[in-house]
Amino acid sequence: MTPDPTAELRRGFYLLLTMLGVAVCVAKIVGAENVYEPSRYDPPTPASYGADRGLAPQRRWPTARPEPTPMFGSNDRSRFATVKALVEGGTYVVGRRENFTSASDYRDSGVIFADGYQSLDKVMDPATGEFYSSKPPLFPTLVAGEYWLLHNVCGLSIDRHRWWVVGVILLTFNALPFAVYLRLLAVLIEHHGRTDFGKLFAFTAAAAATFLTAFSATLNNHTPAACCVVFALYPLLRPGARDTRAALVTSGFFAGLLTTLELPALSLAVGLFVPLAVARRGRALWYAAGFALPIGALFACNYAAMGRWLPAYGEFGGPWYDFPGSHWAKLKLPGPKSGIDFANEPKPVYAFHLLLGHHGWFSLTPVWLLGLAGLVTQARRSMPDWHTRAADGFWTANKLAGLTLTVSAVVFSFYTLRTNNYGGFCCCARWLIWLSPLWVLGMLPAADAAGRSRPGRVVAGLLLAASVFSVAYPAWNPWRPPWILQLCEVMGWVRY
Repeated sequence: MTPDPTAELRRGFYLLLTMLGVAVCVAKIVGAENVYEPSRYDPPTPASYGADRGLAPQRRWPTARPEPTPMFGSNDRSRFATVKALVEGGTYVVGRRENFTSASDYRDSGVIFADGYQSLDKVMDPATGEFYSSKPPLFPTLVAGEYWLLHNVCGLSIDRHRWWVVGVILLTFNALPFAVYLRLLAVLIEHHGRTDFGKLFAFTAAAAATFLTAFSATLNNHTPAACCVVFALYPLLRPGARDTRAALVTSGFFAGLLTTLELPALSLAVGLFVPLAVARRGRALWYAAGFALPIGALFACNYAAMGRWLPAYGEFGGPWYDFPGSHWAKLKLPGPKSGIDFANEPKPVYAFHLLLGHHGWFSLTPVWLLGLAGLVTQARRSMPDWHTRAADGFWTANKLAGLTLTVSAVVFSFYTLRTNNYGGFCCCARWLIWLSPLWVLGMLPAADAAGRSRPGRVVAGLLLAASVFSVAYPAWNPWRPPWILQLCEVMGWVRY
């Protein structure tokens, strides 16, 4: 085989950009602090900027100095409340309601009502008045394992040493997996790409142009879910990949862990399994065995927490969510409601904004236009290969492209039909973040083609720059509106 004269240069580029991307994540983590911006609160006078155009948000400025915290809001506080309750109290219960049968004369207490942990993301058992986080319990249980060590071995408290505890946890569950994610993606890109420009472009997009970095400063499920996608794909697509037992168990395990973090990702897990089962039959059972481990752990945690097998979010719209005082009970109240949680737009409008509008997959990160072109190209190439049985590994980049398009369509349709709030008050449609590595790998043919001409490289660079802008725009806190939505509000086009 002829030596590749630029391979060493590319490897150096991958290393430097990995360090850059991880350094950005670490900086966001160690510098995390919830900041109160005056523009998000009631103006002191009617003449304040934006008030005359109806832009002034309906929030009250705190009357007393808030306690400093690296926790940003309901999403991460809900998980940290479970972590604290598990380690310091030995229970998944994060609060209790006295006189819970009353619609008005009740009293709430517990972690999730304490300063610094207050969250909308909670449910109440209508039979006991006990509160739980509405987030699936497996991930907080894993985080609690690390906090148990920090608390019992190092003597750290999440209240008294908040920045140390939260920082170490985020470094462990966000920054470290992201470093491994980039390392494995570099191997896959190097193996499946064809040109220097295409490989370097795709890796740059992976390191700097996805919302993984934006969410690195907060405890969330989307960042580790995206990492699990790569961890599941790597054993099947790496150089010299073979469908060994170890490879299939590893892939199945991370596909299962991905599903516990993002339920619609079950479509990817099943999509990896079914064709493999047809081509490999008995061997695919090893994939299923690996998949069953984290799924079983999720059910076990849920039963230990609530005495039931299914997660609490399966009760959305029922009494677990609609208790007196619940944020989500407002959905059933008559009359207009303000806030993006109650957007409830016509589905065609909602679908447009998820794709091309103020929360758009392609408008916020237009680098995915190259991803779409590359995925279509690869999927067309894969059509003759689906019925062949390769001597070694079954999965190829071309076959994965067809699966990626299918899974993306399923996930997009799921959220279009089942949701109405774009993922709440945050910088993107966060439910779609875990698809990012699939689209990075899919863009390789289009990036290769773009690199063959100067205009192509310029266009690709502009798409990349616009995507990096969207990712960097929320700065220190991902729980802020996308720049396109803010522009729409200023222009008077959209107001939630």
